[in-house]
Amino acid sequence: MAVGQARMPLFDHIGELRRRLTVIVVTLLVTSVILYFYAPVLIYIVLSPVAPYLPASGGETMASIADLSQNFISLNPLEGFALKFKIALVFSLVVCCPIWIWQILGFFMPALKPNERKWVVPTFFAAIALFVSGVLFCYFLILSPAFEWLLGQTADIANPLGDVGFYVNTILLFEIGFGIAFELPLIVFYLTVFRIVPYKKLRESWRVIYIVLMVLCAMVTPDANPITMILMFAAMAVLYEGSLLLSRLVLARRMAREKLENETEESAGEGDEKK
Repeated sequence: MAVGQARMPLFDHIGELRRRLTVIVVTLLVTSVILYFYAPVLIYIVLSPVAPYLPASGGETMASIADLSQNFISLNPLEGFALKFKIALVFSLVVCCPIWIWQILGFFMPALKPNERKWVVPTFFAAIALFVSGVLFCYFLILSPAFEWLLGQTADIANPLGDVGFYVNTILLFEIGFGIAFELPLIVFYLTVFRIVPYKKLRESWRVIYIVLMVLCAMVTPDANPITMILMFAAMAVLYEGSLLLSRLVLARRMAREKLENETEESAGEGDEKK
């Protein structure tokens, strides 16, 4: 579908959507197959923040991949294959995010006006940066204190076992959740810049927005530890305020440009009347 093509028949839209979905699916599958052979390394990376807080570790971090079997157990003989493929697929989503994000943007690009298409490339890079930032933020700042608190609550009543399937699934879920949550600035930015929601409305409703963010943070953090919720809320608040600031700058430039264009048109109109 050529850029700038404003209208297409319905079946052409469906064909274009199918083509782009095929590119995404094939890319993810090929990457997943390749990463499958490195699954033990990926599982080691994912579980490293949790291992020191399991009784089997003795409070020490895993020194190598061989320590996985000493700290974690599997309760299902089929779990190994499923877990390796799942973690390969999730990592392929992260590794291939430039491809599938570009395919999504490319599908909607023809519907944009010429002055709106200039935002596609910045949006592409911003979406990648925000998604990866959310994943890294969760991995380095959230997982360790979260699981330290959770396992600490269990230690006095039971011996927490390192069920590898549970921990991998839980960590991957929150990694993806944080990556998606960090896309909030893009959503706010486009809601205001495209005047879907007035900037003034979002600015005046900051109390309600902050309450919603606090509730969201309480829902997506993997524990009830106030430290992790505060860290998450602080990050979301900074991203929200940053997106509003950027929106304000863009809107101010747009208003100044529109004012200059109106003044130019009025001057041209007055000149024609004098003639």
